[in-house]
Amino acid sequence: MPNINRENNSVEYKRELADSFERSVVAFLNTTGGHIYVGINDDGSAYGIKETDKVQRQISDRILNNIKPNAIGLFNVIAEELDGKDILHVVVSGGPEKPYYLKKIGMTPNGCFVRVGSSVHGMSEKMILESFAARAKLSLARIPAPRQDLTFSQLRIYYEENKKPLNSLFARNLELLTPDGRYNYNAYLLADENGVSMKVARYKGTDKYDLIENEEFGYCCIIKALKAVLMRLKVANITRAEITPMERIEKPLVDPVALREAVINSVVHNDYTREVPPLFEIFSDRMEITNYGGLVEGLSREDFFNCCSMPRNRELMRVFHDLDLVEQLGSGMRRILRSYDEQSFSFTDHFMRTSFFFEGNTRLGDRINDRISDRINDRINTSFKLTSTEQQVLLEIKRNPFITVSLLVKEIGFSEPTINRALQTLREKLLIKRVGARKNGHWEILQKDY
Repeated sequence: MPNINRENNSVEYKRELADSFERSVVAFLNTTGGHIYVGINDDGSAYGIKETDKVQRQISDRILNNIKPNAIGLFNVIAEELDGKDILHVVVSGGPEKPYYLKKIGMTPNGCFVRVGSSVHGMSEKMILESFAARAKLSLARIPAPRQDLTFSQLRIYYEENKKPLNSLFARNLELLTPDGRYNYNAYLLADENGVSMKVARYKGTDKYDLIENEEFGYCCIIKALKAVLMRLKVANITRAEITPMERIEKPLVDPVALREAVINSVVHNDYTREVPPLFEIFSDRMEITNYGGLVEGLSREDFFNCCSMPRNRELMRVFHDLDLVEQLGSGMRRILRSYDEQSFSFTDHFMRTSFFFEGNTRLGDRINDRISDRINDRINTSFKLTSTEQQVLLEIKRNPFITVSLLVKEIGFSEPTINRALQTLREKLLIKRVGARKNGHWEILQKDY
């Protein structure tokens, strides 16, 4: 339940399931998603609904039958309680196949809607045409699988374990077929055998120069591979003990809930159209998760950190939800941000990287400036009090001594003046120096403890 008492650009209250319900869903699908609460008055007070199960089914049926393109996998309907009364919480994601529209009216200004503030407005013809043109890009649902002799015994087992056995029409029901009836790339990823493999690499230090292990998990159902990756990272996420004058504190290197959510997000939101799988890396001071695709088109950094959900792979999201690997849309990011701040994420045009520095649940600045475990031999000299920006710049230089200012801007997400100030400070503190020309030179770390 949102911590507000009025509607806004991402929250709408409905006293009952009215005729305008589909309009509101379409508006959220055509923007970055939102929340519709049925059984709440406009002022945010509880009105309640009767026959919750019946209304819950009606909501799902109306969304699936009255809205085009198919919105399956883009919404959840959750029974909740407010002030002792039953309500329904409809979580709607921003859709990847805009524009969405009312089926009975069609793709017209009377059938397409967007969210503007707390209101629903019809889309102009120009907006509709621009959205439709952007939709023409390839999606996994339209890409035929590289091979068609696919089997799905492992997927069947997972569904049976969740008491949702698959019938003979599962490929159609899960949208694993192209429009001409062939298995699509989603089916390929979920099949018993495929050519997709995810790597878990472990390094001795804080950079990629000394590789210790390089394990592959894949060539099988992507969910099976995911579970293997989660298990491998769980083993690496050891629990350390810290003795204080008052107590013994035990905590893992990385918050396990945040780690699990980040791994799952990287797999379900990865862009597989270029056949680049997610990568998982373990350093002496952090774990990093890199997935291809950057931010989903139409989703800004602000939207991302506000936990707006816009699945890149709607069909995979639906399967992950069926198997309880994800809960509400956008809930994974909320769990991550409970333990780590925005500076744990970096974006380029084509990649997104999540960096979890060791020290459990502390924020990035505290994590970097506090003492890192002697076990990983990465001592920080407390005489240098660096800001989190300076620490991130220093870390990127460690990764790539030839990194440029423009690339630092892309990797870290701060402006060029901010990066230049950080570089100047690091130079003044004699932590780095520039060797060679601006274009062809490189950075050198002067303090080896960093």
